[in-house]
Amino acid sequence: MSLRTAQRASLVDQVIDQLKEQITSGSWPMNGKIPTETVLAEQLGVGRNTVREAVRALTHAGLLECRQGDGTYVRATSELSGAMLRRLRQAEQLEILEVRRALEVESARLAATRRTDDDIKRIEAALAERDRAWELDDPDFFVEADLAFHMAVAHATHNLVLIDLYEDFSAALRASITAAGTSLNKSYIPHDAIARAIASGDAAAAERAGHACMEHILIALTES
Repeated sequence: MSLRTAQRASLVDQVIDQLKEQITSGSWPMNGKIPTETVLAEQLGVGRNTVREAVRALTHAGLLECRQGDGTYVRATSELSGAMLRRLRQAEQLEILEVRRALEVESARLAATRRTDDDIKRIEAALAERDRAWELDDPDFFVEADLAFHMAVAHATHNLVLIDLYEDFSAALRASITAAGTSLNKSYIPHDAIARAIASGDAAAAERAGHACMEHILIALTES
C-alpha cells in the first residue's frame, strides 16, 4: 500500500489516518519497525514536525512504541487493543487468566451452536498444529499454536464483537499462555474435548470442556 501526499488542511490528522491505515491493513506488521521520520515526511510530502506529531499521537494511543536509539515499532492494531495492552501491563496474571476463562468458555459454547463445516476444519487443523508444537518442545511455537486454536474457536462464534475483543486481548493472552506453561511445569492440557464438543454441536459439553481447561490452569497458577 502506497502513501499519498497529504493536503494542507488538518495535516496532522491526515497523516495520523494514513499511518493508522498502514497499521490496520497489515502493511506495517505487528512488532515490525515503521519507516523513519525522514522517509515518512518525504513520502507524505509534509514536514518532519508533522510526522513527529502524528507518531506521538499514535504512540499515546498505544498503536506505536518509540524505542530510543532504535526506531518506532507497531505495538497494536487498534486504539482498543492499544488501550487494553496498556491496562493489562498493570494487571496480575490471575486477573488476566480469569478474563481469558470468561472469553474462552463463552466462545466454546457459542461456537458449538454456530460453527460451520469450514469452522470445524479450521479448529481441527489448529488443534493438530498445537499438538505438533508440543511434540517439538518449542515454547514459542506452542504459544502461537495454542492461541491460533482459541482464535479459531472464537471465529466459529461468528460474533464480530467477541472476535475483535479476543484479537485485541491476544497480546496479553500470549503472556498468560507462556506463564501458564511455566506454572504447569510442562504439563500438557489437551483441547480435544473442546474441538469434539464444538464439532458435535454440543454447547453444554463445549462449555464444560473449556471451563475444565481453564480451571486446570488457574489452579496450577494459584498453587505455584
